[in-house]
Amino acid sequence: MKYLLLKHYRGGPAPAVDYGSMDQWTPEEVDAHVQYMRDFGDRLQETGELVDVQALTPEGTFVRYDGEGRPPVTDGPFAETKDLIAGWYIIDVESWDRAVQVAGELSAAPGPGGKPIHEWLEVRPFLSDMPTAGE
Repeated sequence: MKYLLLKHYRGGPAPAVDYGSMDQWTPEEVDAHVQYMRDFGDRLQETGELVDVQALTPEGTFVRYDGEGRPPVTDGPFAETKDLIAGWYIIDVESWDRAVQVAGELSAAPGPGGKPIHEWLEVRPFLSDMPTAGE
């Protein structure tokens, strides 16, 4: 089964430990955090469980259709994914339990002082079959 592990800037449950935002960390702490995630991805690649991993820049905008001949509407008075979603891992594992285990390992990425940040990650299974109108 494939699962999406979403890394959030904010918007999830209250953090277990609040280390502030990464722009408040030292360059060495940021480097250690990023290296942990690279090594984590490498381990999943070695086990054949990694499908994709991407980090997102903070830039972005919501866009929606506004009618024939009208330009798309952008942005609005709501939280945007650019403020919430930092990136993701797509994993292909044998079970929900393994997906949760993998997310728990990723949550241990180091922050200030090299201590695990206990980051909340959202684990979502990929929809294997599209539901029908009757479901």
